Amino acid sequence: SRSAGCESWSQSKNFDDYMKSIGVGFATRQVANIIKPTTIQNGDTITLKTQSTFKNTEISFKLGVEFDETTADDRKVKSTVTLDGGKLVHVQKWKGQETTLARELVDGKLILTLTHGNTVSTRTYEKAA
Repeated sequence: SRSAGCESWSQSKNFDDYMKSIGVGFATRQVANIIKPTTIQNGDTITLKTQSTFKNTEISFKLGVEFDETTADDRKVKSTVTLDGGKLVHVQKWKGQETTLARELVDGKLILTLTHGNTVSTRTYEKAA
């Protein structure tokens, strides 16, 4: 198994706007700002763990296979994750809406790009010391 380790975010752009766009309430948005993602690969199964003071989540999946996911803000979504070049692309669909979470490693940092409609947020995570 391979782990990308635990990261802490160092830069965040438009994250609050993105969360408003997908319908996340104010209190949840405040604590969602403090999250640490970890990615673990074991064979053809990938596990994404997210830790925060608000809620810890963990999903395991195989690339290209749709699965049911309950997000940290309690949305029930249908998710599919694919590999596009060096990006892990996570698409969530619910109630006629769709959001994309793209993760890629650039210069040892995890870049997370979240898109919902015209709202785009970018978060940069550096490995925790």
